[in-house]
Amino acid sequence: MIAIRYVAGYAATGTAVLALTLAGCGGGGGGSGGGKSGTSPSQSSGGTSQSGTTGSATSTLTTAKVAKLGTVVTDDKGYVLYRFDADSANPTKVTCYDTCAAVWPAATANGGVTTKGIDKSLVSTVKRADGSTQVTLAGWPLYRYAKDDEPKEAYGQGVDGTWFAVTPDGAKITTPASTSPAPATTSTGGGGGY
Repeated sequence: MIAIRYVAGYAATGTAVLALTLAGCGGGGGGSGGGKSGTSPSQSSGGTSQSGTTGSATSTLTTAKVAKLGTVVTDDKGYVLYRFDADSANPTKVTCYDTCAAVWPAATANGGVTTKGIDKSLVSTVKRADGSTQVTLAGWPLYRYAKDDEPKEAYGQGVDGTWFAVTPDGAKITTPASTSPAPATTSTGGGGGY
């Protein structure tokens, strides 16, 4: 009787881990498969998605020197900000929602955004489908990468060939991503971007 209870517990745990892993590694987690050939379930055009993920609030955009990339835009905590090729700048369009937004949280603003080393006229915001306000630079929506654990880390650079750190003028940095692997995570799921 006790052995059956343990087996049932392990089976339930294994099922939960598998479901989280599949959800995190699926089509849009990190933009995979969606940037060039249609819209995956985690990407929605404009404001038509029914759900989104609350992003990373920032009140200041600043710049920092990052090894192998040069000068990049960071949030007020020093985390590198990225843009996504499936989005657009003219007109501004957000496509990263749901599973994608769990891996790539939007850089959101609860009020005005100040700048340091960035032309203020290039900074604006766009409303997301979930009602939050996402910061834009030269029209491009900005994001953080969930696997960047420390300021000035840029593990998101070049992920899936669609995510790039952004320069102070809103251009994407096309320098190849670092050859060092992203840090191992202790949680299950999350995936995306690999």
